[in-house]
Amino acid sequence: MKPTTALRRMIEGEGTHLAPGAFDGLTTRLVEQAGFELVYASGGAIARSCGVPDIGLLSFTEVADRLAQLAEVTTLPIIADADTGFGNEVNAVRTIRTYERIGMAGLHVEDQTFPKRCGHLDDKSLVPVAEMTLKIRAMLDARTDPDFVVIARTDAIAVEGLDSALDRARAYLAAGADMIFVEAPESVAQIEAVAEAIPQPKLINMFAGGKTPVVPRQRLAELGYRLVIIPSDLQRAAIAACQRTLRAILADGDSSAVLSELTTFAEREQIVRTSEYLGG
Repeated sequence: MKPTTALRRMIEGEGTHLAPGAFDGLTTRLVEQAGFELVYASGGAIARSCGVPDIGLLSFTEVADRLAQLAEVTTLPIIADADTGFGNEVNAVRTIRTYERIGMAGLHVEDQTFPKRCGHLDDKSLVPVAEMTLKIRAMLDARTDPDFVVIARTDAIAVEGLDSALDRARAYLAAGADMIFVEAPESVAQIEAVAEAIPQPKLINMFAGGKTPVVPRQRLAELGYRLVIIPSDLQRAAIAACQRTLRAILADGDSSAVLSELTTFAEREQIVRTSEYLGG
C-alpha cells in the first residue's frame, strides 16, 4: 500500500494514531523500529537540530533536503510540517509538489504570516482567511496523488480566540482541506469544543509541557481526533541524554559513569542496518 493511501485510511477510519516527531534519518528509523505506524516530520525539531529556533529561519530547500533523508529510510507514512507553505500560494504549490515527489504522505500548512513561529510560542500573527483559503485551493489543484493528505492548521486561538479558530477551520474545510489542525488549545474544554464544532477528521498537537493539556488517547478517539503528533519529545530526550553524557566526559575524561545509559556499539549498528548495506 502506498504511504499516502495508508495515511488516508487512518484519517478516514476509527481510532487515534500517534505520530512521534522525527528530525533526521536516525530518529525516523527509531520510530519505525519502536512499532509506530506513522512518523511526524517536525519542522520545529528539524530547525532545532540545526541549532536554531523554530521561527522560520530554515529555507524551503533546507527543510526539503532533510525530509528526503527521512523518506529514504522508512516505508511508514510521513506527515510533514510545511509551515506556511514557505510563502504565498505560488510557493505553496512548489511545496506540495516537492513534498509529493520526495515521498511524504501528507502535510500540514498553517495560517500564520511568513516567517512563522512555533505554535506554542507567543506573539504570532495570521494571514486573512481569504489568503489562506486561496493557498489551500492552490495546493489541492497542484496535488497529483489524490490520496496525499492536506491538513489545514490554524493558530487563531492564541491570536483571535477560539470562536475565530473554529470559523477559520470551517472555511479551510470548505476550501477542500482533508483534515483540520487547530493548534494549541489551552484547556480540555477547548479541545472538546473543537471536537463538537468540527466533526470532520482532526489532528492535535500534544506533548508534556506545552500549552495544550495531555488527554488520554481513548478520549481523543471518542472526540474524533484521528492523529496525534508529538513533535519534540524525542529531541528533548536526546538533548537531556547528550547533556548527561557530556557532563560525565567533562568530569572524568570518558563516559564510563553513564555507560549503562548508552546504546551499545552492536545495537547502534543494528539500528542503522549496517549489515544490510554491507551484504552481511
